[in-house]
Amino acid sequence: MSFQIDETEQAIVDAVEKVCRDILQANAQRYDETETFCAESLSALGEMGCWGINLPEQYGGFGISSIAMSMIVEAIAAACASTSSALTAHFLATDSIFIGGTEEQKQHWLPKAAGGEMLGAFGLTEPAAGSNPADMRTIATREKEGWRIRGNKHYITNAKEADFIVLYAKTAPEAGARGISAFMIPKGTEGVEFSSPEKTMGLRGSTIYELALNCWLPESALLGEENKGFHTAMEVLDKGRVEVAASSLGIARAAMESALVWVKERQIGKKPLAAYQGTQWRIADMHTQLEAARLLTWHAAERRDSGERFSLQSATAKLFAAECAGFVTDAALQLHGGYGYIRDLPLERYVRDARILRIFEGTSEIQKIIISRAVLDAV
Repeated sequence: MSFQIDETEQAIVDAVEKVCRDILQANAQRYDETETFCAESLSALGEMGCWGINLPEQYGGFGISSIAMSMIVEAIAAACASTSSALTAHFLATDSIFIGGTEEQKQHWLPKAAGGEMLGAFGLTEPAAGSNPADMRTIATREKEGWRIRGNKHYITNAKEADFIVLYAKTAPEAGARGISAFMIPKGTEGVEFSSPEKTMGLRGSTIYELALNCWLPESALLGEENKGFHTAMEVLDKGRVEVAASSLGIARAAMESALVWVKERQIGKKPLAAYQGTQWRIADMHTQLEAARLLTWHAAERRDSGERFSLQSATAKLFAAECAGFVTDAALQLHGGYGYIRDLPLERYVRDARILRIFEGTSEIQKIIISRAVLDAV
């Protein structure tokens, strides 16, 4: 395995790192404290074309490797995890179009989405269908040369801010997972109602909503083929798990960097905290976890570009990196002692932001099921 990126990709990564330092990092604490959507930081990334780093050039994207993309997502999450969450949710929407849409739909939606003109949302999860999307109850029925969508969605990132929602619904309820289709819902569609933003523990600048749906859509709103939505969604989630892993790296990296500065500066008696063996062992554990998570993430990213199935690799990376983020952020806060617990430092925000990574886009328990099935099937 060779985790090298070319000069053009490195220049893009370097440019994003600069915007992260200059803009995203400066906004992160304010988004968290005020619980406001990360609009300015997203716009700064949109102006650079970063809303399309997951797409090929023919649809307005950068056409970069998934390893370079993972490096960019890591950098964004290290600066502002809320912005990373909003951006990667947008990728779930545009990947849905790229994977499942017709060529006409791709040409209509993707260039504007890649160029920062149109923000997307991914409408899959429901109150009674989280880890198992096949249990969804939202129904799409044919009506007046179009579709009537009735149901509810829950925990939908970007939903109210988005210019379009890729929404999944059952078009053949009796067929279970094989009866799910995807639909394009433009902003302002009548019959789509949003709850107030959910009050979340972390990622407070990345808003999530519940949706109540009783809307009519034209025939052209069907994304790709009827009853092919579940397959599209599963492919999208495979890709998304690599992005969650990269976001996990970013939050863990930020916590690690804070911890390293702190233990060198913090004096305990006549020695810095870094001089004590207990501290050194903790730092070693944090570093080892982070390096292993990064290698697993890059391995999954490389496999993603290979054209081969990568469900096992993406689940493995997502599981380990999300758990790593929890471990590293907690360890970094512990090294800061009481100072880590107060809001003057970002450590407590890192801990809160990292917690959801073990839940969304498939809980750690779901990843273990995916991994074990793949490993057992290979024997």
